[in-house]
Amino acid sequence: MSTIPSWSDIKIAHSRIKKYITETPTITSSTIDDITGATLFFKCENFQKTGSFKMRGASNAIFSLPPEKRLNGFATHSSGNHAQAVAYACKTAGVKAYIVMPHNAPKVKIDAVRNYDGEIHFCEPNEAARLKTCQDIIARTGAVFIPPFDDAAVITGQATASKELLESIPDLDFILAPVGGGGLASGTALTVKYISPTTQVILGEPEIVNDTYLSLKAGKIIPVTNTNTIADGLKTTIGKLNYEIISANVKEVIPVSEEEIIAAMRMIWERMKIIIEPSCAVPFAAVLRRKELFLGKKVGIILTGGNVDLGNLPFS
Repeated sequence: MSTIPSWSDIKIAHSRIKKYITETPTITSSTIDDITGATLFFKCENFQKTGSFKMRGASNAIFSLPPEKRLNGFATHSSGNHAQAVAYACKTAGVKAYIVMPHNAPKVKIDAVRNYDGEIHFCEPNEAARLKTCQDIIARTGAVFIPPFDDAAVITGQATASKELLESIPDLDFILAPVGGGGLASGTALTVKYISPTTQVILGEPEIVNDTYLSLKAGKIIPVTNTNTIADGLKTTIGKLNYEIISANVKEVIPVSEEEIIAAMRMIWERMKIIIEPSCAVPFAAVLRRKELFLGKKVGIILTGGNVDLGNLPFS
């Protein structure tokens, strides 16, 4: 699959991965509805296997290949959630996972990759180091590379989260997701385009890492220059295919501050009694920043993950 995924691709992917993923619940909070003035529906991918939506894309990429093409295992680079998902999916498939991680990745995510029998190779925390280390492993082992986001099979798998959301809550005015590399964001945009074209897709992004916001304004990809955000899952420059899909199908990107991310994260912990990680709080922070836009509307928010270091909370 090298072109933009079709609705048929998304349906096939969902059928393929159903036995490897959890159909996560969509929950509500009357207290948060009162605070925002909107009716919010939270799609809880923090309850997904491996603790994030990334399991969808990794499973689709791996199990869309025939068994004979899986024999040498799979390799990827990731700060955490994609790494965990690839390691878990590889373990399920009975093959080797080679995971390149920056040495400053969250300990909780490093430990999880090890628990899923992933072979970790540490590198410097920059994209060039990630790519070089991953390329060396692939050359040595013959493993198949699974991109974290800029890949049609991965995007198609991530699109199944919004498919489930819209099948359970079909008449949403908005769907919000965070954007980093853009796998979930572009998959969400495609699902909405195909089955709910009156729903508007809005993305949340940290102000510090606002490459997607800047890229859409400029009409071309503007690389990330500063990654000093608490939202560790959103530090990557948007991918080419992801940008192509997002630029054609997303209404707006709302940047939010570090303080807003932390406040949104804390509110969900306190009011909804569920664990989410900072990246996950970004789209909810966007709702809180722009309450007037969502007032009186039905809003879906994809809670992307819950892999947080409990010993290093920003509001402890």
